[in-house]
Amino acid sequence: MNRRRVKVSAIQLLAHDRASLPRVWPEIAQRIADAARAGAQLVVLPEGTLPAYVLGTRPFNEAEIAAPLAECGSLARDLKLVLVVGAARAHEGRVYNSAIVFDTGGEIAGSADKHFLWHFDRQWFAPAEQLRPVQTSLGNLGVLICADGRIPTIARTLVDRGAEILVMPTAWVTSGRDPRNLENIQADLLARIRARENGVPFVAANKCGVELQCVAYCGKSQIISADGTIAAMATETDPEIATAEVELGGAQPRRATGIRMPSEAARNDRSQRLAISMDESSAGDDELLGILEAEAIVTPATAAKRAVCVSDDVVFDPGGLAAYRLAGADLAAWATQDSDEWQLAFARARAIELRMYVIVFDRKDMRAYAVDPDGQIVCGTFDNYKVASFTFDPARASQTLVAPGTDVLAGLERAHAHAR
Repeated sequence: MNRRRVKVSAIQLLAHDRASLPRVWPEIAQRIADAARAGAQLVVLPEGTLPAYVLGTRPFNEAEIAAPLAECGSLARDLKLVLVVGAARAHEGRVYNSAIVFDTGGEIAGSADKHFLWHFDRQWFAPAEQLRPVQTSLGNLGVLICADGRIPTIARTLVDRGAEILVMPTAWVTSGRDPRNLENIQADLLARIRARENGVPFVAANKCGVELQCVAYCGKSQIISADGTIAAMATETDPEIATAEVELGGAQPRRATGIRMPSEAARNDRSQRLAISMDESSAGDDELLGILEAEAIVTPATAAKRAVCVSDDVVFDPGGLAAYRLAGADLAAWATQDSDEWQLAFARARAIELRMYVIVFDRKDMRAYAVDPDGQIVCGTFDNYKVASFTFDPARASQTLVAPGTDVLAGLERAHAHAR
C-alpha cells in the first residue's frame, strides 16, 4: 500500500446549544483556519457541531445550518484541507446524525450517518442504513460517529472495505461521577483498541463543557497512531486543537481466519460461584471446592465445559468474540501467550463492549483472572494464590442496555447485517 504521512487536527469545541450556533460559528471557523495554519491536512469537528448535539423538540430545518455548511466548503477549498463536520442531515423525510466530509476542492466528498444511536439520539435521528468509507484526495476515511465506536464490528467493516484512517466526530458524554476525572470508556480505552485492532490511525474530535445544563462532555479529543499509542490528546475541560502526524497506507488489521457464526454457543442460565486456576491438578479438588463454595474450578483444560474457548487471533479480531456473543455466549475463556501491556486492555474492552464475562489464562505469567461485563477485574491468581473465585451472574451479562433505548446486542446484530 502507499504509505504516507498526514498531519491531522481534532478541534475540541466548547459545547453550545442549538440557538447559539450563529453566535459561536465565527469562532469555530477561526479554529479551522488555525488548524490549517499549523499544517493540518485533515481537520475534524465534533458530532453535532451544526447546529448542536441536542436538537430537542423543534423540527430540524436545513436552512439553519446552510450558511455554516457553505462556509465549510469554502474553508476546505481555500485552506486546501479535508474537513469533517458533525452535522444534522435531512434526507427523504428523515434526519440523520451525520458527518459531512468536504474535500480539498471544497466539494462534499460524502457523508456518514450514525449507526448505533445513543440514548436520546433516537428521539430525533434515524439510524444509518449502510457502512462504507468516504473517498477523499487524502485517502479513504472510515467515518464513524460517537457510540459507533462501542460496536467493534462497525470500525472493522469500514477498514475491511478500504478505510485507511478512522475518523470520529463525537460527543463523548460523562456522568460527572467524579468531576476531577471525567470518565468515558471510549475516550479512556476503546478508541485505542479500535486503532490497534484495525491497524489504522484514529482521530476523534469531542466537546468540553455542558450543553443545556443536562449533557456534560469529557473532552479528551485525541489522535491515535495505528499501533494504539496516543499521539495527541486534549484536556478534559478546555477548547483546544489536538494536532499530530500519522501514517496512512500501512494497515495490517488483526483478523482471524475462518470465523463463522456458531449455531449455538455455551449458555449459562443461573448464577454460580466459579473458581479459576492455571493449575490443572486443582480441577478436581473437592476440598478446595468446598472451602470456596464453588461449583467448579475452571482451568484451561476444563474451560470448554462452561465457556467458549478462544485464542489470541479471535480476541484480537474485533469480529471474533462478537460472533460468539451474537450466538448467545456470555462467558469466554481466553488462553493466551500474549502477556504485553495490551492483554488486559483487550480483555476489558471485549467484556465491556460485548457485555460478557471474560476469563483470561495467561500462559506466560501463569496467571488466571476474570473480568466482568463492566470491565472490572473481579478476581485473579498470583504467586502462591493459585485458585481464585468469583460469582458468575448471567443476569448481568443479559443487561445489554447501556443507556435508555441503547442495546448493545441490537447494535451488534445491526452492524452484522450491514457488514454482509
